[in-house]
Amino acid sequence: MTEGVAAPAAPTRREDLLERLARGGTWDLAVVGGGATGLGVALDAASRGLDVVLLESHDFAKGTSSRATKLVHGGVRYLAQGDIGLVREALHERTTLLRNAPHLAQPLPFVLPAYKLWELPYYGAGLVMYDALAGIAGLGRTEFLGRGKTLAALPTARPEGLKGGIRYWDGQFDDARLALALARTAAAQGALVVNYCEVTQLLHEGGRVAGLSARDAESGREFTVRARCVVNATGVWVDTLRQQDGKAIGRTVQGMVAPSQGVHVVVDRAFLPGQHALMVPKTADGRVLFAVPWLGKLILGTTDTPRDDLPREPRPFRQELEFILGESARYLVRAPGQGDIRSAWVGLRPLVRPVRNGDEPTKSLSREHTVLVSRSGLVTVTGGKWTTYRAMAEDVLERCYEAHLLPRGASGVTASLPLVGAPHRREAATPLSAPPGPHLYGTEADQVASLPGDRRDLGGGLTAAMVRFAARHEYARTVEDVLARRFRLLFLDARMAGDLAPEVGALLREETGLDPQVAAFRELAASYMQCAGV
Repeated sequence: MTEGVAAPAAPTRREDLLERLARGGTWDLAVVGGGATGLGVALDAASRGLDVVLLESHDFAKGTSSRATKLVHGGVRYLAQGDIGLVREALHERTTLLRNAPHLAQPLPFVLPAYKLWELPYYGAGLVMYDALAGIAGLGRTEFLGRGKTLAALPTARPEGLKGGIRYWDGQFDDARLALALARTAAAQGALVVNYCEVTQLLHEGGRVAGLSARDAESGREFTVRARCVVNATGVWVDTLRQQDGKAIGRTVQGMVAPSQGVHVVVDRAFLPGQHALMVPKTADGRVLFAVPWLGKLILGTTDTPRDDLPREPRPFRQELEFILGESARYLVRAPGQGDIRSAWVGLRPLVRPVRNGDEPTKSLSREHTVLVSRSGLVTVTGGKWTTYRAMAEDVLERCYEAHLLPRGASGVTASLPLVGAPHRREAATPLSAPPGPHLYGTEADQVASLPGDRRDLGGGLTAAMVRFAARHEYARTVEDVLARRFRLLFLDARMAGDLAPEVGALLREETGLDPQVAAFRELAASYMQCAGV
C-alpha cells in the first residue's frame, strides 16, 4: 500500500459475523467483554496470530469504557502515594497510545493554580518528578507560572489570592471511539468481534472450561463456541461469570470487585475557554478535580462514591453533582450552576478486593489491575485504567502462557501497531478540544465523506454520511450506538441528542432494516438531562 493512502474500511455486516460465529471448530481464545480491557486482549492475541473471538452483551464500550474522564495519564495521585512503578508504566503507555492513535489521543497542557505559597514548591516538586519518570516519553516540560501567565492560561480562574501556577502535560482522548478503533483493528488482524451477543453459559468438560454458549440479542439465535482459553474481561461484572464457574466445579468463589462510581458534568466552554485543562490536586474532601476541554465542551469531575449495585446506566447522586459544582465555584470566576449542565454521566469503576490464595491461585500484576486463573482455567482480569489497557493485555496473555492455556507467542507487537484511522505521517492534528467532526475519523475521513449525505448536517457536526458509516463499518445497530459512542452527542448535549434521535433512527432503519430504538434512546437522553432540571 502506498504510504499515506488509507485502506478502505471493512464492512461489518451482521449476518457475516454471525455466520462466522456459527462455523464451529475450536478457537484459541474467547474473550468475554467488549470494553477497553477485553478489546485490548483480543487485539494483542490476534496480532500474535491466535484465532480470537470476542463477544459483548451490549455495545462495545457501553459500560465504564465510554465514561472515563477522557485523560490519558500517568496518575499524579499515584505518585503522591509512592507507587513509582505504576506511574512509570502508565507514562510509558501514555506515549504509546498517543503515537498509535494520534487522531483520537493527544497531548494536553494542564495548569494547577496555587492559592497558597506552599503549593508551588510542594506540587511543583512532584510534577517535576513526574516529568523525570516519563524521561524521553515526556510530552512537555513542567513550568512554574507567575500570576499573569496562570490567568492567561486559565482566563476564568478566580484571581483573588492567586499566587501563580504550575503547567504540566498529560494526554486526553475519545474513549468510546478508541474502543471502537481497538475492535476494528482486532478485526483487521483476523479476530471476530461481535457486539449484542451475550454469553449465557460457560462450558465445562472434565472440570475445565472448554468454551461458552452465547445468544444473539437481535434474533435470539444461539451459538456454542469452543475455545482453548476463555478470558473474563467484563469489568465490574466479572464476578457473575466467576460465580458461575465456581458453581460448575463445586467451589465457593469470593467476590473480587467493590464498585465505585465517578460522576462527570459537561458544561459550555465559556466557563473555561482556552486550550488548557485545570487540575485541583486536593479538593475539600481530598479528591482530585479536573476541568477538561473536550470536543467543544468542558468536562468537570470526578467523584469517587462506593455503591453496591451494578446498573447498566448509573445516575449521579445529588450530593455528587453538588460537590462538583461547589468545588468548581472555588476556582472559577463564574461557576456553572445546575441549569448550565448539558449532560452528566456516571462510570462504574471495578476496584479490586484482595482475593484469598486459598480460593484461587492469584497473580496480582499491579495494584491497578488483577489477573486470576481459576482451577477450571477461567482467566479473569479486572481493575486497571484506560491508559494501561495495552500493558494489561500483555499481562493477561503472559498469565495464559504460564497456565499452559495458550502457546507462547511473540510479545510487544501492539506497541508499534497503529490503530484504524491513524495517520501514516505525523500531521498537525485538530485538537480534541475542538467540536467533533471529520478529523476524528483520521485517514477514513474521505471514505466517510464519499457516502450519501456528507453535506447533510443533522446537528452538532453529525452528518447523515457519518450515520451511514457507523452502520456499515462501525458495528452500530441502534440510535444509542450512534449518538452515544460513534458520535459523542449524548455525552456533550443530551437535549440535542434526544432531538436528533428520530432523524438518526430513520437513517439507521434504512441501513439495517431494524428498529433503531428511538423511543428508548430519547428516554435515556432525558435521564442525562434530568440532573440539570431541563
